[in-house]
Amino acid sequence: AVLRELSEDAFAALEARAAALAEGLRAACSAAGLAVQAPRAFTLCGLFFADAPVRDYEGARASDAVRYARFFHEMLDRGVYLAPSAFEAMFPSLAHTDADIERTIEIAADAAARV
Repeated sequence: AVLRELSEDAFAALEARAAALAEGLRAACSAAGLAVQAPRAFTLCGLFFADAPVRDYEGARASDAVRYARFFHEMLDRGVYLAPSAFEAMFPSLAHTDADIERTIEIAADAAARV
């Protein structure tokens, strides 16, 4: 029922937020010298520390779970609550503003430098 209430503009905004978050996280981690993949499917995105694109379960399993855990805790220490496992997707919402996404990316750059 909720999905029927959302307009096409709302879906476009959600997809834009997911794209900005995925690309921003990828760029922040890459700038810190980390091999990272940030796959996205419409309004969902993920984050894997891996050299190769993650397209399936085997690719996800081959990613660096220890590095993800370190990144997760660095983000948590800075007040950003990511999923505790890379196997879980991120769900940006309409409540997240562009400023929220930008601030998350800034925090991610700092966290990635510590990983």
